[in-house]
Amino acid sequence: MKLYVVSGLGADFKVLEKITFPQNLEVVFLDWIMPEKNEDFHHYVKRMADRIDDSEPFSLLGYSFGGIIVQEIDKIKAAEKVVIMGSIKSHKEKSRLIKLGEVTKIPRFLPQQLFNINSATVYSLARGIVDPKNPKLLEYFTVRDTYYLKWSIEKVSAWKFEENPKVIQILGSKDIVFPLKYSKPDYVVQNGTHLFPATKPKEVSKILSEIFE
Repeated sequence: MKLYVVSGLGADFKVLEKITFPQNLEVVFLDWIMPEKNEDFHHYVKRMADRIDDSEPFSLLGYSFGGIIVQEIDKIKAAEKVVIMGSIKSHKEKSRLIKLGEVTKIPRFLPQQLFNINSATVYSLARGIVDPKNPKLLEYFTVRDTYYLKWSIEKVSAWKFEENPKVIQILGSKDIVFPLKYSKPDYVVQNGTHLFPATKPKEVSKILSEIFE
């Protein structure tokens, strides 16, 4: 069975490269596509879903923002299983900071140049949120188009979704982006930050083998 995988916001698949996927799966990585100017979120999801062959059974796995995307894809093309890592199952699991962005709509009004991850100030802020102890953040987050980053953060902030019982959730116990206290995940990676797929690959590999056995 094919497993279609979507990585995190701005991240390529380097963040997932140390994971050993079950041998019974054919892993297909779906690269991010650039959003069109003022593109509607559901139109974007449809374009992502268009690359999935649903003529045969398949499963979905998404990391971080990719977890939100695969849940939306599942509404268009139903998967056998939907697994999310370092992500949330519904808007009710948003952190206070993300909810603040939703209520105030601040991300929409922030200047695009503020999302330049190459800026020392922005990099320091991002590293402090994602994984304060990991100096290799830019090695994982390689998609740095400022329009894409601003657009994506706006969509995360505004996302509304009712929990789907089919979704299997894996969270890190020390995740700051999507804190454990707001969710009831199926699996918890102890001492895992938001970058746990890269820093705790053995634990993640074991969990995936249980899910897809």
